[in-house]
Amino acid sequence: MSRGPKNMLALAVLALTFERPMHPYEMAATLKHRHKHESIKLRYGTLYTVIELLVSGGLIAPQSTSRDGKRPERTVYRLTEPGRRRLQDWMRELMAEPAKEFPQFEAALSLLPVLPPDEAVDLLRDRASRLKHEITSTRTHLAFLSSQSFTDIAGSDDPVPPSLLGERFPAIFLVETEFRLAMLQAELDFTEMLVRRVTEEGWGPVAIWRDIQLAAERRYQETHAGARDQDVAASCRGDVTRATSRTP
Repeated sequence: MSRGPKNMLALAVLALTFERPMHPYEMAATLKHRHKHESIKLRYGTLYTVIELLVSGGLIAPQSTSRDGKRPERTVYRLTEPGRRRLQDWMRELMAEPAKEFPQFEAALSLLPVLPPDEAVDLLRDRASRLKHEITSTRTHLAFLSSQSFTDIAGSDDPVPPSLLGERFPAIFLVETEFRLAMLQAELDFTEMLVRRVTEEGWGPVAIWRDIQLAAERRYQETHAGARDQDVAASCRGDVTRATSRTP
């Protein structure tokens, strides 16, 4: 595979310029209008940095520059042939090869004994409640988009293929939201299952988990108490030294 940036925003820029040449503001507006910023983190400062990297790598190139009144110049970028190959190779890799993504929730679960079991259960229940709300919101959003026509959803700058005039919004443009919904549901199922295992099945076992957490907490408190005493003693010595230095 050709070398290039691994930032997902770079992938979006390549995909947008594959669709048609665009200037950065149009890229950002298109991503937001199509709700792609919900799947790909979009920051304007990062977008311009990514564009510079893609240009320096020969993956996109300036096509034209224009100025509207007193506004700053706008450069329209096009996809190059190496950029098209990079885009397609990158997409094939992402679609076919599972990647280790280090989600934050997984990281927290790997360090679960930091918290006592009862508090962890309360937090997991809070998470489940938030997940249910997000699932409901996502389902409502999906249902709304599915009920609209392509013309209703498409932006004014998006050409509407004749075959889609009057047709429902195509499911292919909602697939990432369907994936997000499936992941949310899977996370909710796991979270509720974990709560049941802890509260009803003595998972862990909970007694060992509680003992590990309490032992670590006691060691911390003992160490902290010793360090606090040292800090107090050092502070007192400093006060005495300053007072002595001021004595005539």
